[in-house]
Amino acid sequence: MTAIASTTQTSSSATTARPGKARNRVLWTLQILFGVFFIVASGLPKLIGQSDAVEAFREIGWGEWFRYFTGVVEVSGGIGLLVPRLSGPAAAGLSITTVLAAATQAFLLGNPTLAPFPLILAVMFAWIAYERRESFSTFTNLVNR
Repeated sequence: MTAIASTTQTSSSATTARPGKARNRVLWTLQILFGVFFIVASGLPKLIGQSDAVEAFREIGWGEWFRYFTGVVEVSGGIGLLVPRLSGPAAAGLSITTVLAAATQAFLLGNPTLAPFPLILAVMFAWIAYERRESFSTFTNLVNR
């Protein structure tokens, strides 16, 4: 009876953790698009000191270190979306990052009309993190080696 229970549990968890083929293709398409966006269009301008990014972070008032930190977080998250073992944790991290970006737009920069876009991204990243939830156990195994 124990063998039956463990077999049922194993097959049940395997089917719930992996998305189907069509969903997997949609996820990879989104991960590639968002990954490239966060590396090229969002993170790198902060790291190389593009004038728009510099001005926005001056308005926030937390110093240059925060611009560099945000750039590193965004580039790292974008790269993580492209690596299967890191895709879930990267999406979860970017979800938190985009919620904080929305709060920054609304409260620190005084422009709440720009907050919905990062919030939509946060929902998309939360969905990717949920669908890639099996990568969290892979990630923890990598970290605990």
